[in-house]
Amino acid sequence: MSKVQPTKKVLLTAGAALFWLLVWQALSLKINNRILLVSPVTVLGRLFELLQTAGFWRAVAFTVGRILLGFLSACTAAVLLAAVSAKSAALRGLLRPLLGTVQATPVASFVILALLWFSSRNLSVLISFLMVFPIVYANCLQGILSVDRGLLEMARVFRIGPLRRLLYIYLPDVLPYLLSALSVSLGLCWKSGVAAEVIGIPVGSIGELLYQAKVHLDTADLLAVTLVIILVSLSFEKLFLWLAYRLQRRLEGTVRV
Repeated sequence: MSKVQPTKKVLLTAGAALFWLLVWQALSLKINNRILLVSPVTVLGRLFELLQTAGFWRAVAFTVGRILLGFLSACTAAVLLAAVSAKSAALRGLLRPLLGTVQATPVASFVILALLWFSSRNLSVLISFLMVFPIVYANCLQGILSVDRGLLEMARVFRIGPLRRLLYIYLPDVLPYLLSALSVSLGLCWKSGVAAEVIGIPVGSIGELLYQAKVHLDTADLLAVTLVIILVSLSFEKLFLWLAYRLQRRLEGTVRV
């Protein structure tokens, strides 16, 4: 039974994808306008053409590197600040309105302000950081505050060191909150990072490719580049979550032992 269920799920997913591709193909034939909607066959053909150019790969590497830098920097800073804030109610109160404002402010507003102060080349780093930081901070803080105080008191009585406390008490409780934050923020950082590049138009970026496709009304390029963004975003999301879940299972096994 355990082998049948995953196979059935894959078949259902493939069938649904094929259905919508056929709907897309039918609509493109019905509309018959390359500017409004091109066929999936045309998009895939254009994608293969782009994959054979060095400039396209440089643009992908440019954007991926900067968005990942913003994401990893935000995660690191958020976890460290959450650990400090967990010990200070005054700091939590001080940060609350600031983080609430960051979450409520539109990406476009941040981009326009950032362009007044910084170069557009590192714009996606800043925007990705700002979108991810509040989510990871809030979840990590909640996880730290939910740690069993009885276990912490027992660790203090038995003089368990900080490293072992982190490994056996804090991490098992905080990691589920962190996983939840990652699942939300990974997709968000890609969307906001690429959106920032479309507005700032840094040379040699995916955002510039999308902007050029818009200017030239090249729907095939627009959809091909968008497909690459989706695939890269999903790949990194699956990779990060897989690594995080593996870490969680290893920690659970260590704690049980």
